[in-house]
Formats: sequence, C-alpha cells, structure tokens
Amino acid sequence: MTFSPRSDFLHTLTSRGFIQDCTDLQGLDDALRAGGVPGYVGYDCTGASLHVGHLVNIMMLRWFQKTGNKPVTLMGGGTTRIGDPSGKDEARQLLTNEQIGANMEGIKKVFSAYLTYGGGPTDAIMPNNADWLDALNYVDFLRDFGRHFTINRMLTFDSVRLRLDREQPLTFLEFNYMLLQAYDFMEMNRRMGVRLQMGGSDQWGNIVNGVDLTRRVNGAEVFGLTSPLLTKADGTKMGKTAGGAVWLNEEMLPAYDFWQFWRNTADADVGRFLKLFTELPLDEIARLEALEGAELNEAKEILANETTALSRGREAAKRAAATAAETFGAGGAGADLPRVDFNAAEIAAGLSAAQLFVRAGLAASGKEAKRLIAEGGARVNDAPVTDPGRLFGAGDFETGPLKLSAGKKRHALAGRA
Repeated sequence: MTFSPRSDFLHTLTSRGFIQDCTDLQGLDDALRAGGVPGYVGYDCTGASLHVGHLVNIMMLRWFQKTGNKPVTLMGGGTTRIGDPSGKDEARQLLTNEQIGANMEGIKKVFSAYLTYGGGPTDAIMPNNADWLDALNYVDFLRDFGRHFTINRMLTFDSVRLRLDREQPLTFLEFNYMLLQAYDFMEMNRRMGVRLQMGGSDQWGNIVNGVDLTRRVNGAEVFGLTSPLLTKADGTKMGKTAGGAVWLNEEMLPAYDFWQFWRNTADADVGRFLKLFTELPLDEIARLEALEGAELNEAKEILANETTALSRGREAAKRAAATAAETFGAGGAGADLPRVDFNAAEIAAGLSAAQLFVRAGLAASGKEAKRLIAEGGARVNDAPVTDPGRLFGAGDFETGPLKLSAGKKRHALAGRA
C-alpha cells in the first residue's frame, strides 16, 4: 500500500517530488506530527557560494521551517579539511583554515534568503562542526566509536565502492570522512536534540551510518531522509552550464544571469522545477506545465521570476524580467545586463571583437571567441560580427555601452570605466 504521510512536512515533500529514501518513513511522520524534530543538512565550505545543485536540499530546509520545524544548517568547518569522497573521482583539494573561513562567510549569505535565523523554537541555527571535531582525541575517537563501523559494510557504500571499481585511489583521510559525518549527527543529537539528517541520495550511506551510531551511542530514535540527485532532461548535472556553476550569491552571479538560467529551462523540466524550486500551489503548477508550444514560455518566465525572487528578492526578479523584455522584445540593451568596463587607454588603443567577447565573459578564450564569430553567433549592437580582429575604439563607445550577443540567449554590455 502506498504510504500517505499525515505530517505537513512529509506531505509537502511527497507531493512535490523531494523524497528518494527514508530510514523509517512512518516513524518520521509520527515524530513530526508529535512536534520537536530539529533536522539538519551539512554543507562543507569548499567554495565561496553554493550553487543551484544545492537548491533541492535548501528548499527542503525551507519547507521544514514553513511547516513548523527547526532547521539546522551545519557548517563543515571541520570536515572541509578532509573532503567528502561521495560522487568524486579524485581527492578534494585541501584548503587552509583561512580559506574555509572565507568560504563559510559567503555560504552564510545564501541561507539568509531562504531561512529565518534566531532563538525561537522554529528559527534556524547554524553550528560549525569544527566546534567539536577540532577537539577530538584521535585515539579516544577510534576506541569509543571506531568499533561501531565495519570495513565490510563501508566498502559497500557507493561513495567508496564506485571509486574502487574505477581503480581510482581513495585515501585513508577520505575514508575517515563517513565516520566524522556520523559523529556529527550523534553530537548534534546530544547537544541540540537533532533527530533528522537530510541530504542528496549520494549521502545515503553516510546518513545511515549517522542514524546507526546515534541510536547505539545515544539510545535515541533518529531518522535519515534523502532527495533524488537532480539532472536536467538532457542528462546533464543540475547546477552546471557551459559558462560554469550557477551560483546562488549575487557577487558570483548577477541576478539577470540567474533569471536567464531558469528562463532557459528545457520544456520537459518546467513542471518538475516549478514543484521543487518555487512555492506556487500545485494546482497552478499543473496548469502551467500543461501549456504547450509558445505558451509554455509563460511558465518558464514564472519559474524564473519565482526562483529569482526567493534567491535575490522580488525587486531583483522584476528588474531581471524587465531587462530580458527589453533585450529580447525590443532589441534593446537592458541596464541590468552583465557589464564589463574598459579604461580610456584600452579604448584609445582599440579592442578587437574577440577581446570584447572574452572580457565580457561570453567566450572562455580567444579561440572560442573566434569560433563563435566564424559560426555567425556574435553580434555587437544587434549587428553581425564577421571579423574577430575588427577593432572597436573611442567612436564606437561615444553613444553609450555596446551590447554584445553570443547566440540568441547570452548578452552583456561593454562600456567606459
């Protein structure tokens, strides 16, 4: 018989497609209905921002809070120094404490848009696992907790098995990661009463370890819940594009580019993404995903507006939509487009077409810019560019910034500093 959750949180997640696996769905449902189930997702500080590949779990935490529960966003100040082998083909580059601290500050900005932090019963908190991991005595840790893990079982987890099957090295440092993640769950259960760990399906083995360790050592009933790893309709990984990661921080990706990423969603992904990444009612989503042909563009624009409003604010979403309307509808150059400025000396010397497209971020290299131009995909002020060596000088910038276009969907402005 199909399980029908009665708690608001699991009902929402089930109806919107968030759930892959759970250690005890009925038990978790009962605990949620009884109240008092703080739940966490852990984030290692490997970059200065999170990207849209993390957004499924961030939205899970948001729904967790909106349905009356307490979310915990655990910062991996300790575990980042080791590196999670899950889904990786090689060891992660080790970072200094200073780099980890700087990345943590950038990641904190992401969560402020999605969660409310404070001291209330459902306000989010943000602990750092360095607070307890840095103080561990290694010999005592092995004696007290190592006996709860068997090598036999650890070798069956995908994060380990897949690396070994591909004959790629897995260091002992990385092998310890799953012990430390399990210890995190146990420690937060003891310190903060956390009873639920959430994560992507690649974290299933690590989460199960944490559930088992917490039950054995603390004697507590705790739960694990995973979401499916998300890929787009074309099979590519969510969060990656030809231009790089789709970052959630404004400093690393302007709101217009963020809006455009969602506006360019493939037809087959629109309904699924509306359920996962917006808070629109399901009946409205059903109406939107039933649209066909050109009418489906309405759904894509709503998806872009709603996701951008959550991440960057409603006003930023309105500005991005207005810029897109001006850029695409009237052949203009919206003021909110990404922009690169050149100093007077550069403009006086002249800038080649290839240089413009590279500096504006529309081509990764001079070779790529030349290929774009040769294939007819480059335009300046909506006029085709055929010569990568064509120079743009002071006269070209007199009437304002130049609008650069790479294909039909990628645009930028080039102006005076």
